[in-house]
Amino acid sequence: MDLHRLEVFCKVYETKSFSRGGKACMLSQPTVSEHIRYLETFLDVQLFDRLGRQVLPTRAGDILYNYARRLLNLRREATRALEQYRGKMSGELELGGSTIPGQYILPSLIGKFKQTFSDIRIKLVIADTMNITNMVLEGSLELGVVGARIKNSKLEFDRLFDDELVLAISPNHKWAARSSISLGDLASAPFIMREQGSGTRMMMLQILEQAEFDPQRLNVVAEMGSTDAIRQAVKAEVGVSILSRRAIADDLDFRKLLQIRIKDISFARHFYLVTHKNRSRSPLGEAFVDFLAENRDSRS
Repeated sequence: MDLHRLEVFCKVYETKSFSRGGKACMLSQPTVSEHIRYLETFLDVQLFDRLGRQVLPTRAGDILYNYARRLLNLRREATRALEQYRGKMSGELELGGSTIPGQYILPSLIGKFKQTFSDIRIKLVIADTMNITNMVLEGSLELGVVGARIKNSKLEFDRLFDDELVLAISPNHKWAARSSISLGDLASAPFIMREQGSGTRMMMLQILEQAEFDPQRLNVVAEMGSTDAIRQAVKAEVGVSILSRRAIADDLDFRKLLQIRIKDISFARHFYLVTHKNRSRSPLGEAFVDFLAENRDSRS
């Protein structure tokens, strides 16, 4: 039972799909299936229930996943320790970003970082805030940049970048000529919501509640899993939404979207570096954390 097969097994477990697991490992689906069959034969257990295109782990699969992740994390820690011993600055850094920093902030910073460390490889995983923090917690990511703090005593959050949430509307919306609206107006408009686990959604709901506005009053007509999907839906006049100003900056510049102020409320928010308090960092991870600190917003 080699570690490569365990790595393939973990990707299938996490994606619940042989094809998506294969893409993550850059393997064909038949090769992935062969690796899983080998493990099931070797261990004499069934690891997955095949349900059409989706696969669900059995109880044996759950047990193996917990041990496999620990073995793979131990391999990673051993490699890092030896690299640190040799003073080597190479290898791969697995970095996570929630939607806004992952799409609009981190790519340019990674490019700048690689100008100094050209031999490194950075794998950027983009998911919602909850998924990124969970991956840092379990050790599959060394660090992440997310849009909200999650309460967990094992995680540390350091403020890096500032942002602002804004109410985005279509240029054809009835509010287009207004300079501001009230929270009462917001409750009456068709509203498009980000999905559960989104940092943007968490911060929006928190700010609304602090303003003594019950989010249940929102007239939610759609819930979407990405900022880009919501941008397009607002342009198509499906509804209005509260989005990151960084994410819609170009749309605002070219007046494809308009932002409108909500009276007596501020939607300032921040992005945070999330790390595990009890795990040591690789030399590469330490260098990237120092680089982020040097490039954080000056007002942070």
